[in-house]
Amino acid sequence: MDYKKTKAPVSTVTRNLVDLNKDTGNIYETVAIVSKRANQISAELKEELNRKLEEFASYTDNLEEVFENREQIEISRFYERLPKPTLMAMQEFLDDQIYFRKPEIEEAE
Repeated sequence: MDYKKTKAPVSTVTRNLVDLNKDTGNIYETVAIVSKRANQISAELKEELNRKLEEFASYTDNLEEVFENREQIEISRFYERLPKPTLMAMQEFLDDQIYFRKPEIEEAE
């Protein structure tokens, strides 16, 4: 997913509980679904950031070669300005972009 184009707010937003219960009927299930998705987003962002910063990795232990790399700083700042994974996951949930299922209901059928 392209997190650069997310519509999630950058700061914390107060949510209406009625909106969060619309699909699951239970606030705790909603929180569990959103938290699992937030963990997935966080892992994807961390992996992407590590891949980009790997290009700048220096494998020498010479202290004289330590310097500021402008591109590396810009990449880090970009990821710091992104909304938190929990806010992205909540926005995906409210926009019905998260697929979830209840195995106990499927077994009963």
